[in-house]
Amino acid sequence: MDFKAQSGIYLSRIEEGIERLTTPVTTRPAILHEAMRYSLKAGGKRLRPILTLAAAEMAGASLDPLPAAVAVECLHTYSLIHDDMPCVDDSDLRRGLPTNHKVYGEAMALLAGDALLTEAFRILGEGYLYQPSVGQKLLHLLSKAASSRELIGGQVEDVLGEGSEISPEDLDFIHLNKTAALITASLEMGLTHAAPCPEDVTAIRRAGRAMGLAFQIADDVLDATSNAEALGKSAGRDASLGKNTYVKFYGIEASVLRVKELSDECEEALSRWGERAWFLAALTRSMASRTC
Repeated sequence: MDFKAQSGIYLSRIEEGIERLTTPVTTRPAILHEAMRYSLKAGGKRLRPILTLAAAEMAGASLDPLPAAVAVECLHTYSLIHDDMPCVDDSDLRRGLPTNHKVYGEAMALLAGDALLTEAFRILGEGYLYQPSVGQKLLHLLSKAASSRELIGGQVEDVLGEGSEISPEDLDFIHLNKTAALITASLEMGLTHAAPCPEDVTAIRRAGRAMGLAFQIADDVLDATSNAEALGKSAGRDASLGKNTYVKFYGIEASVLRVKELSDECEEALSRWGERAWFLAALTRSMASRTC
């Protein structure tokens, strides 16, 4: 059970899937598909698609989850392109490279994000054409997580809260929807490939909620304590934009402690699968101690 080696296997599958399942850069209009690939192939942790592959494997799925994993990464990348734009966070760096709008201009970046959002659902539709019941469930999970009720709703509350006082409940709403919703969906989408029972679904949702919150709070800590070279993106942006973060509310020490508590909660939920959850448990622990 080598965590690093298994991570490499998942990453290789995801890169191969992105290359094979997304629209080629030579497709007209080439500049649009080039801009899409620029952000999609810029690297990053690939956390969400890894969660989809790992959850499917943990559950003993016989159906290939790769199309779902690539769709999740397309959707996540669209959200990053739009987050980075001048009208939102106005970021210059993402994954150690100039942000999409810095390379292709604001109009093309906007359209590349739009195209990646719809690309996600095209991939799901084609990938599960002959497994319609699974495909329908996957479409529901991804569209719900990306909707105005969850991911976009959390982003809106985040933007509206900049520079103003909000409640701890408001902060939880932002974190749960802007970050944890897609992480939870990524896990549940993987599990869907193995026809889970209701108890399995309840457990994976609990794990996803805890993991998503832990990831976002750890990200808040890193933004306050790290630098752009280590993070691969602009550091200190939360404070400069007046964003409401766990660090702003509770301080760094309490935030680090909360990440540990949430990681323990995630591992407890994953214990339902016993040793088969070893990779996801190890991933949870690595997130709690990450430095980039």
